[in-house]
Amino acid sequence: MIFASSLVWLTSALLFLAPAVNLMWRGGTGYCFFALVALALGAAIVNRRMPGYFSALRTYRWYTIGMLAFVVGIGAQQLALGYWLPREFDSVARFVFALLVFLLLRQLPSRNLRMIGWGCAAGALAVGAWAILNPPPGGWTDANRLNNSYTNAIPFGDTALLLAFLSVFTLGWDNPRDWRVLVPRVLALVSGGYASFLSGTRGGWLAVPVFVVLLGMQYHWFTRKKRLLVATLVIVIGAGGVLSTERVQKRFAEVPNDVSMMQKGEDFTATGLRLQLWNASRIIVERHPVWGVGKGHLVNELGAMAKRGEVKAEIVNERAHSDFFSTLAEMGAVGVICLLLFYYGMTVYFWRHRHASDPAIRAASYSGLAVASSTVIFGLTIDVLVPVMVTVLLALLVATLLAMIDARKRELRSETRADPTPAAVVRETQPRD
Repeated sequence: MIFASSLVWLTSALLFLAPAVNLMWRGGTGYCFFALVALALGAAIVNRRMPGYFSALRTYRWYTIGMLAFVVGIGAQQLALGYWLPREFDSVARFVFALLVFLLLRQLPSRNLRMIGWGCAAGALAVGAWAILNPPPGGWTDANRLNNSYTNAIPFGDTALLLAFLSVFTLGWDNPRDWRVLVPRVLALVSGGYASFLSGTRGGWLAVPVFVVLLGMQYHWFTRKKRLLVATLVIVIGAGGVLSTERVQKRFAEVPNDVSMMQKGEDFTATGLRLQLWNASRIIVERHPVWGVGKGHLVNELGAMAKRGEVKAEIVNERAHSDFFSTLAEMGAVGVICLLLFYYGMTVYFWRHRHASDPAIRAASYSGLAVASSTVIFGLTIDVLVPVMVTVLLALLVATLLAMIDARKRELRSETRADPTPAAVVRETQPRD
C-alpha cells in the first residue's frame, strides 16, 4: 500500500518526538500520539474498502484483545453496577486508539519506524542533561528527588530508565558496529540511567536485571565464552559501581528498616503504607469478588473502612500503589482477567519473534519484551496504567514495535519473491494462534 511521502515523513517525525519529549514537555507525547491517531483515522477511512487493511487485527488477535480488554471491562462493570464515570476510560482509551495507529504504521517502510528508537535516545539524553544543567539549590537529594512538574519521582524515574534501555535495544536494527550510531545510544543509556538514579525509584530498579538478561539474549552475549566473559565483567563493574553509591545503598537499606519498624507497630513508612493498602485491597475483593468495588470508587471505600476502624486513615487513597492490587480492589476477578489479557496481548508476539534472524525483527521483539516486562515490574509498586503520560507512551511503543515486525516481514517476503535464490531467503518466525 502506497502512502504520500509527506505522510510518511510526518509520521516518522511524530514517532521521534513522542518519546523524546515525554519527560520534558507536559502533554507533548499526547499531542504527537493524537496527531498519529488523526492520520491513522484518515487512512482507515480512505482504505476502509481496501482488502486486507484491517486484517492485522485478526492476525494479531491477542494484541487486539489486550488493547480492548480494559475499556470493555470497565464499560461492562459500570453497566453491571449502575454508575457512570467517563474519566475512568481516559488513560486506558489510549490503548484502543493505538490499534488505529498500528494499522497505519504497519503499512509504512520499516526504516521510517526506526525513528522511535532515536526518539527514545533523545528523550533519555534530554532528561539526563536537564538533571546536570538545572539542579536545585543543594543538588538532587533524597529529600529533593529528580522529577518534573507534572508527575512524581516514581513514574519519572521508571520512564527515564525504560527510555535509556530502549536506546540500546533498538540499536540492533541500526548498525551497532558503527561508532556514529553506537556512541549516542550508549550515552543515552548512561544519561537515562543517571536520571533514574537521581529519582531514587528503587521499585523500578528491579527491572534492570531483566533488561540486562534480555540484552544478553538479543546480542548473544551468553553464546560464546569471550562475549560472556566481557559482558560479565562489564555488568559486574557497572553493578558494583552503582551499588556502592550512598544513594542506592540508602534506598535499599530503607526496606529492611521499614520492615523492622512495622514489627514494632510503626507502619507509617512507605513500605508499611503500601502493605496496608494491599491488605485492604484483599479485604475489598473478598467482599466484592466479581466486579470489585467499582473503578474510581476505591478512595470512597477506603474512607468508609477507615471510619469503621478497619484500616488506618493514612492509607485512604485513590489507588493501591500497584496495578494488580488496584485492579483487584476496583474490578475484582473481571479486572484481573482484563489485566492478564493486557499483559499477554502486549507480550505474546514479541516473544514469538524473538528468535528471528532478521536484525530489525529481532530488535523490535526484544524492545517489545523490554516494554512489556517493565510494565509488569513497574506495576508491582506503582499504578503504571493511571498516568496518561505513561499509558500514551506505552500504547505508542507497543504499536510501533509490533508494526515494525509486521512491516519488516512484508519487506522480506517481497525481497524473496524478487530474488527467490536460497541466499535471499531469510528465516522469520510466523505468529501462531
